[in-house]
Amino acid sequence: QVQLVESGGGLVQPGGSLRLSCAASGSIFSIYAMGWYRQAPGKQRELVAAFTSGGSTKYANSVYGRFTISRDNAKNTVFLQMNSLKPEDTAVYYCNADLTLLGAAGRPSAYWGQGTQVTVSS
Repeated sequence: QVQLVESGGGLVQPGGSLRLSCAASGSIFSIYAMGWYRQAPGKQRELVAAFTSGGSTKYANSVYGRFTISRDNAKNTVFLQMNSLKPEDTAVYYCNADLTLLGAAGRPSAYWGQGTQVTVSS
């Protein structure tokens, strides 16, 4: 019913930049929150950056000032501009959205994309 499709990952040298995109599609009534998480090998999944249900943004301390989240509401798409990348940013990046479906009542449910690999290495 709902798909979150990420793109833009890849291999980049330290100090480089990448831009991730995530497009949500399907029987969506309303998106309450949307953002990016990441999971490095052997570590828990963690928040990177997100738009909250109140419309504000939040960032992990480790990416603050280097990453910027933006969105295109008309296209149900969020972007993550990642600058000054470091080897410790290497992870699988997942898109997340809290949303409600057309014709469905109740609270929003969380949906995840399939993930896109970001590798920062020289």
